[in-house]
Amino acid sequence: MQNSVTLRDVARAGKVSVSTASRALAGGLTSKSTETRLQRIAAELGYRPNTLARGLKTRSTRLVGLVVHNLANASFRVLAEVVQQRLRAEGYQVILCITADNPDQEAETIATLADQRVDGLIICPTGHNGEQLAALDRGGTPVTCVVRRHEAVEMETVLAADPEGAFAGTRYLLELGHRRIGLIVGRQETTSGRERLSGYRRALEEAGIRFNPTLVHAGRYEPETGLAGCRQLLDREDRPTALFVANHESSLGVLRGLAERELLVPDDISLLCYEDMPGFEWQRPALSVVDSGAHAMAELAADRLLLRLRSHAAPPAATAHEYRIGARLIRRQSCRPVVS
Repeated sequence: MQNSVTLRDVARAGKVSVSTASRALAGGLTSKSTETRLQRIAAELGYRPNTLARGLKTRSTRLVGLVVHNLANASFRVLAEVVQQRLRAEGYQVILCITADNPDQEAETIATLADQRVDGLIICPTGHNGEQLAALDRGGTPVTCVVRRHEAVEMETVLAADPEGAFAGTRYLLELGHRRIGLIVGRQETTSGRERLSGYRRALEEAGIRFNPTLVHAGRYEPETGLAGCRQLLDREDRPTALFVANHESSLGVLRGLAERELLVPDDISLLCYEDMPGFEWQRPALSVVDSGAHAMAELAADRLLLRLRSHAAPPAATAHEYRIGARLIRRQSCRPVVS
């Protein structure tokens, strides 16, 4: 139901001009007592400003878009919570959009947010709508990419140190004596999928172990990928002694796959996961992880967007487009040395 209370109604009830009422509701009156009185009257009448109409006049809607693939991923939940908290503290409202990592849904979402004249956008891109995002950025709506880099266009981006994180995780398993390490990883057209595989390969090569592509299962970021990869790797005659599950959602499928085979962690197989979540610490045994720093990534993404919103600044020089948050290895109880 459309709000029938207008700014003119607020001005009439407050016995002031429309322009005075408008300034009061925007917090721009010199007399704070009058400002408070008019804001109280507006609240009592149930007045709500027309955000789009105000945006046409002020060129600011105080709306910011946040686009992620899902909320099953603990990192995306952290991102949503932190960004909303940070932006709300600065007077912005966040519009949360879910695209299911679908390029068509993403394109529609970006177009809708542009139509709503959002002041800025934080997005985990699918990698297929770069020019659409770049056009929005060039047009004065700052865009910050997070978790994934968009390869086709230059965009300000906040990422985890995924090559280093995957390297550290793989090296940890190697130090425990594992030589057949199965990797379940994201699609190679994604930044995180490609970089986590590169870190895994580098650790093997530095240890003098030849990379075996048949020990790698890549797929979408979902539990089904983990289950399929787990089954495939466990069906091998030379079954891996350790699994490194290099995306959070797939870890859930791997846990199911290991339960199907009645394999105990870490007695029968060691398990290392990527991206921490509270459930991993409470699992028995508690799961060792490479933590990608979701909270720090969210804070930095909010910082970068707010900086540009405050200053109306263009993106920094190309050499400064990318910011990295360090990943860290958290040793718990799900990995053990190989028993000879």
